[in-house]
Amino acid sequence: MKRSLLFLGVWMLAACKEEPRSQGTPPPAPPPATSSAAQCAGGGGQVKDAIAAPFFPRTVASGSYCLDPQGDEKTYGEKAKLVIDQLCTTALDGGCEEYKKFGVTRSVIVHYVAAAGTGSVEVFLSEFAGDGAFAIYTTRLTGEVDPADEHAPRPMKLSGLGATGTGKAYAQRGPYFLELTYSNDQETPDQMKKSSDAILPALAAEISAKLPDKPETPASAKALPEAEHIPNGTLYYPKDLLGVTGAGPGAVGYYRGAKRYRLVSAVRETADQAKDVMHTLRGKPGALPVANLGDEAVLVVLQPSPERAKIEWVVARKGASVLGVGDEEFALQGDAKAQAEARLSKDEKVAKLRGLLK
Repeated sequence: MKRSLLFLGVWMLAACKEEPRSQGTPPPAPPPATSSAAQCAGGGGQVKDAIAAPFFPRTVASGSYCLDPQGDEKTYGEKAKLVIDQLCTTALDGGCEEYKKFGVTRSVIVHYVAAAGTGSVEVFLSEFAGDGAFAIYTTRLTGEVDPADEHAPRPMKLSGLGATGTGKAYAQRGPYFLELTYSNDQETPDQMKKSSDAILPALAAEISAKLPDKPETPASAKALPEAEHIPNGTLYYPKDLLGVTGAGPGAVGYYRGAKRYRLVSAVRETADQAKDVMHTLRGKPGALPVANLGDEAVLVVLQPSPERAKIEWVVARKGASVLGVGDEEFALQGDAKAQAEARLSKDEKVAKLRGLLK
């Protein structure tokens, strides 16, 4: 059953005061819980789905929350009660195509409730094929959100990757992507932030610790340098890197030094496969060769869409790895002079890239 539109509107109004929304629409907030001090007295509910049950503790945060004793999990996809396409009609009010694009194979929804009070947490755990879990995790955090924004989700320390914001938390480990949504219609936005900060990291940590750790983070993302990297500042493309058809998979990192900039990374199994990436970039209109940089290099200007800024990239290949330096689109604000000052020059990009290729 879909959640109440009225309640969802209230939750979104409170949450958006604290942080910008990311690309796609996350699962809707859970319904208000009718909590009593005794509802976790029996040790909480139990997940009946044999595949998902090992991932969900019955109680969490020293017993302050438990699986809803009156709840019943929803399962979608492989060996589940509902087919995966029913995510679109019974669980997600938007963003379903994003889940399908990244290769979701199975989803489980459970609820945790407070032992006292009216707080509740909806847990949406999904399994993806290939690198889909990592791709949707980075898209949720960085798809349309500047990771350097003061209201962007903050990193969480847990097994795998994790980030938390007001009323929301995200985690990824192996083939699984986890979204948690805190709800309490009796709290003010400030109270919601404090309450969600208390329960969401604890619950995310317990679930993440039980998830498998394979496959590992894609090699292209692991190859991004750590120096000057902005926390949560990675966006992964399972295909068509930088929106370029045929460029294949790769990762983009967000960085902040004297100026903001981005790095692009594409690691291939062979040098010939990396050459294919360069060949695709050289085929873009206006692309120019860059001499004496790596095994080969190119300058290419890309524009994600007509209403967005043009981004200049200097990209080089060394062996089976491709690495590039580009402008930071989020920094390209204001008039032409301000935008020019925010960009790295071609020579600055070449110098930075030459240092990284050593």
